Amino acid sequence: MFSRKAKSVPIAESVRQVLGIDEAVTSMTPAELMKAILLAPVDLLWNGGIGTYVKASTEDHADAGDKANDAIRVNGADLRVKCVGEGGNLGLTQLGRVEYALNGGRLNTDFIDNSAGVDTSDHEVNIKILLDRVVREGDLTEKQRNTLLAGMTEEVAGLVLRDNYEQNLALANAAANAGSLLHVHEEWIRTLEKDGVLNRELEGLPSRKEVARRAEKGEGLTVPEIAVLLSWTKIRLAEELVDSALPDDPFLHTDLFAYFPTKMQHAYRPQMLAHPLKREIIVTQVVNDLVNGAGITFWPRRAGETGASAAELTNANFVAREIFGSLALRDEIKGLDNDLDAAVQTRMRLEMRTLVERSSRWLVNNRRPPLDSEAVAEFFTVRVQRVMQELPEIMIGRELAAYAARRDGLVEAGVDEALAAKVAVLDPSYMLLGVVEIADREQLDAAEVARVHFALGERLGLPTLVGRILQLPRDDRWQTMARAALRDDLYAVHAQLTAQLIAETPGTEGVDERIDAWARGDQAMIDRAADTLTEICADENADLARMSVGLRVVRALLAGG
Repeated sequence: MFSRKAKSVPIAESVRQVLGIDEAVTSMTPAELMKAILLAPVDLLWNGGIGTYVKASTEDHADAGDKANDAIRVNGADLRVKCVGEGGNLGLTQLGRVEYALNGGRLNTDFIDNSAGVDTSDHEVNIKILLDRVVREGDLTEKQRNTLLAGMTEEVAGLVLRDNYEQNLALANAAANAGSLLHVHEEWIRTLEKDGVLNRELEGLPSRKEVARRAEKGEGLTVPEIAVLLSWTKIRLAEELVDSALPDDPFLHTDLFAYFPTKMQHAYRPQMLAHPLKREIIVTQVVNDLVNGAGITFWPRRAGETGASAAELTNANFVAREIFGSLALRDEIKGLDNDLDAAVQTRMRLEMRTLVERSSRWLVNNRRPPLDSEAVAEFFTVRVQRVMQELPEIMIGRELAAYAARRDGLVEAGVDEALAAKVAVLDPSYMLLGVVEIADREQLDAAEVARVHFALGERLGLPTLVGRILQLPRDDRWQTMARAALRDDLYAVHAQLTAQLIAETPGTEGVDERIDAWARGDQAMIDRAADTLTEICADENADLARMSVGLRVVRALLAGG
C-alpha cells in the first residue's frame, strides 16, 4: 500500500512484469504508477469507483469533467487490456469507449453493466406492492410477508441476472452483424433524431460522415454505440406498446407471471392480474424479450416494410417464436456456454432469429389484424414442429444437400449432431407455414404435403433460384426490401403451385406420380419454365432484373397466370 501523496513509489521486478513497465524504471510517482495500472496488458480492467479514467484521444481532459483525475487519465486507444467491465458510473467517456472498441477492445457501457441494480429495484417494488395488498386484505400476516420476501432473494437475483444475460446476448448478436446492418442502424438513428428522441453527438454516436467512412471499410457500430441504440429502442418501443391493447392480450399473461418468483406464481395469480402496474410489467417483459431476442432493428425495419404497428409486429413475433419452439432451442444453446465457441452459439441463435423474423412478417401479411395469438399458435405449433422433425427425410435434391452442408458445418465447429440437425433444418422450415395451411384446407397430412412441396421445388429448380436471390446486394434499405420481397413472393408462388398441383391430382398415389400427372397438363410450358430458370441461375452473379424474370416465369405456371 502506498499513499497517493508520496513523492515516489519503488517499482519491484514483479510489478514491472505485471504492468509491462520498462526494466530501466525503478520508481514512479503515484500518478505515473496509477496510469501504468490503467495501461497494464491484462485480461480485465474493472472500474468500480468514482471518477472518469479513460477518454478519447480526440477529447480534452475538460471533456471528462473530472479534474481530480486529469493526471492519470488515459486514452481509449492506448488501453492494452482485453476487456473492460464498468461497475461504477462514468469510468470512461462514451468516445473513449468507442475508441477502445474500434481498437479491438471488448466492453459495453456503464448503464449496461449496471442495469441489474435498476432491475432489482423494479422487482422489489412490484413484489412489495402485490404482497402489501395481500396483507391489507388479511390473507397474509406482516411476519409471513417478510419471511416470504427473504425466501425469494436468490430467485429474484436469478431473474435479474437472466435479464442481464439476455441483454448481453442481444449485444453479441448485433455486433456479429454490425457491418452488414450499418445502413439499417444509421436509418434508425436518423429516424430517432427526426422524432427528437436523441442527439447523436450527445449520445456519442458516429456522425453521418463517420458512418460513410465505416461503410467504405466494411465496419459497423461498436458495442458501446449499439448499447445506446438498444436502450433507446427499448424506451421508444415501451412508449408505443403501453398505449396499445397488447398488454391486455391473455396470450401475454405468461410473461406477467414469469416476472415474479415461482413461490408467488401459483398462489397469487389473481393478485398479479389485478396488479396496478400489470400493464407496465407486461410491457417491460415484452420489450426486453422482443428486442433481446429479435434484435434492435426488427420493429423499425418490419414496420417500414409492412406498415404494421409495433403491437402487431410484437404479437406476430411472439406467436412465430411459439410456433417454431424458439425459446427451447435458445435454452439448449445457452446450456453450451463455456463448452462451445461463443461465435458458433451466436451463429445458431441468429439462424433461429431469422426464421422467427421472416415468419413474423408472414403472419402480419397473411392474418387479418388483430391477430388471435392463442388460436394461431394452437393451429400451427404442433403440426409445424412435427413436420420439422421429419424434414431431413422429406427434403430431396438441392434442399437436402444444403441442409446436410449446414449440419456438417456445425458438427465440425463442435456442435452435437442432434443440435446441429435442429439448427440446420431451420432455414427450410419457413415454408411449413404455407404447407400446414394447404394440408388443413385439403384435409391431408402435413408431412405428405411437404413432400410434394419440396419435390415440386426440386423439379423446377426453385432452390437454386432462391440461392441466387439471396446473393443479391443489400447495401441500402431499398435493395434489402427488394431482395426480401422477391424471396417472399417466390415462396408464396411455390406454395400456390403446391396447392394447385394437389387440387388437380386427387386420388393420385405417390409424390412423383402426382407431379408427373400435374406436369402432363402442360408439359411443354413446365419444361420451358425449368429450362429458363436453369439459364437464369447459370450465372452466379445475380442481379435484380434476372431474378424478377425468374419469379415471373414461376408465377406463369399458376392456373390463369
